[in-house]
Order: sequence, then C-alpha cells, then structure tokens
Amino acid sequence: MVPAALHLDELRPWNSARQMLVCTAVIDEAPDVKTFTFAVEGGGWFRYVPGQFITVELRAKGGDLHRTYTISSSPSRPYAIAITIKAQPNSVGTRWMFDNVKPGSRIRAYGPSGHFTLGRNLAKKYLFISAGSGITPGMSMLRWLADCAPGTDVTFINSSRRPEEIVFREELELLGTRMPNLKLGFIPESRSGSSPWAGLMGRIDIQKLSMLAPDFISREIFCCGPDPFMKAVSNIVRAEGFDMGRYHQESFGATALTEIAQTPANDDAVAGRADGVKHAVSFLGSGEEALCIEGQTVLQTARTVGVRIPAACESGLCGTCKVKKRSGEVEMKHNGGIAGHEIEEGYILACCSRPLTAVEIEA
Repeated sequence: MVPAALHLDELRPWNSARQMLVCTAVIDEAPDVKTFTFAVEGGGWFRYVPGQFITVELRAKGGDLHRTYTISSSPSRPYAIAITIKAQPNSVGTRWMFDNVKPGSRIRAYGPSGHFTLGRNLAKKYLFISAGSGITPGMSMLRWLADCAPGTDVTFINSSRRPEEIVFREELELLGTRMPNLKLGFIPESRSGSSPWAGLMGRIDIQKLSMLAPDFISREIFCCGPDPFMKAVSNIVRAEGFDMGRYHQESFGATALTEIAQTPANDDAVAGRADGVKHAVSFLGSGEEALCIEGQTVLQTARTVGVRIPAACESGLCGTCKVKKRSGEVEMKHNGGIAGHEIEEGYILACCSRPLTAVEIEA
C-alpha cells in the first residue's frame, strides 16, 4: 500500500529506541553488493548527517548480531534511508542480510552515529576518495550536494578490483552531467573480459592522484576504504605537504586510538578483582541492579543480569552502546564514538565506561 503523502512537519523523526524499520527495496549494485532501503514502520522521517552510519540488529541463528553500516542515501530525501553493503567471503552478518532481508522485512536499527561527516568540515572544494564499498559515505555526501548545492567543486575518485565492481557507476556518471564542477575518476586494479576498460588501472599512487586531482593540495579530503588503502592515501598526501587537519578518514577497524582495557583473561584475574571494590549499577529501564567488579565496564555488568544494551565494535568507536547516565561517575576511554556535547548531556558508551561510584543508567 502506498503511504499517504504527509508533509514533513506532520511526521516525527525516526526514534531508533522505539521504532522498527521496514525494508522497501533491495537492489543489486555490483557483484556481492546490495542496497537495502528502509522506511519507518508506521510513518516517520530520518534525521542524520551525510557520512553517518547505523547499527543493524540481525536475528541470526546462534543469537543476535550487531553490524555497523554507513548510510548511502542523502538526508535531503528524508522519507527513506539506505545502506549499501558488500558481502565478503567470510561475512556472517552481511550474508544473513543478503539471504533474509526482503521487501516487507522488519528490522531493528540504532543510530544514526558517527563524526565522519560533511557538516562538520564544510569547504569550497572536496576530494572524496574511496575503495570498494568504502564509497558509501562519499556517495551520501555527493547525493546531498547534488540536491542542495549542485555547483560545489567535487573530485570523486573510487578504486575497485575490476570495472564491473565500481559501485554506483551509472549514477555517478549521471550526476557528472548534472553537477558542472564534478570530476570523476575510476581506478580498477585490473580489467576483465566482461567489461572493457581504457582508463587508468592499478593501485593508487601520486601519479594517478595528480592526474585525477591535480589540485588535491587545496581540497578537503574524505577517504574511506580498507585500512591499507587509507594508509596509502594518507602517506601520499602527507608526503606532498598536505595539511592533515583537512584530511578525514573513516574506519571501523579494531585498531585502538586510546587505551581500552580488556575483559580479564582468566578466572584468577576475575577472582582477584571480585575481592576488590564493587559499585552498584542500577539499570532504570529494566529495573535490574548489579554489583560491578572493579575494572569491569557498564556493558559487561549489564550482561551479568540480562540487561540488553546493543553493542557492535565494543571498542568505543561505533557509538552503538550509547546510554544515558542518570547519576554517578564513570571513567570512559573511547575511540571517538561519542561527541563532546553528548558527554555533557550525560551520555556514555557502555562498552568503555567503568564505574567509579554507584551509577544509574537508563537501560
């Protein structure tokens, strides 16, 4: 059934804590790459910034999984939200989505989150450079600019393994005819018989970057892709004297930027801490209370009494486990998954917050 065409001010924005998403479309973008589009169940609209991500909850066999995916759609079209994901050979969550999420499927998601965004780093000229499915945040940013500021000067470079694996190629080429200052550059590592190719090939280097973006030194750079690709790009531009304060990259890898203490590795360590200081943690939403062993996180404590706090990276990076602290003090060492204003408002990341006093949590 086609929903009523209500004005934006007649609808409330999506509340990820209360509202499910409903899949409206699944589109094949490239080999092993699909776009899943969702609407708010019962009606609503999406409020986010280009470049942010959501965390999807998957009811897979063996227990729930949480996977973080960048939003590929634009907030300038707020009635739907889309994620574009690639299934790797060892993918579990993504393969589950490929096999189980169809139009009409209901799914829970959390967010949006993330600071790799256009709105925080406005500039006159941009370079969006990506590899593989790392194209998604740049695509969200470009779609936003196409709708809201089509005259913006953008160079958009994407590396792929083969020409047929260039995600969004047709749409990008169409945008190239509608955005007068958009310059596109595709760099497959090799050609294949099914897709003839006469352009640049190989891995990114200073020669290719200079050909496709000769003025990159004066642009705001957003880079996303596998860690080796991002490392190569950052090394290239740094060697050329680029101001790294205008270089931004997105990664959901496990590399920690600040020290994150780990769960005790053995029973003796747990027993030793069990004899130490304990702080009461009250979970107000569920009515549960537990004693937190010294050194444990709020997330670990929640799990001991069955309180469910969604968590994906568990290293303070993705922000999925963000909860409101009503009272008490914690020590939080995170990797950028929470903003300063959120901390001022009383939010913490449960995965990397350790109680220093009795604590009340809205969970």
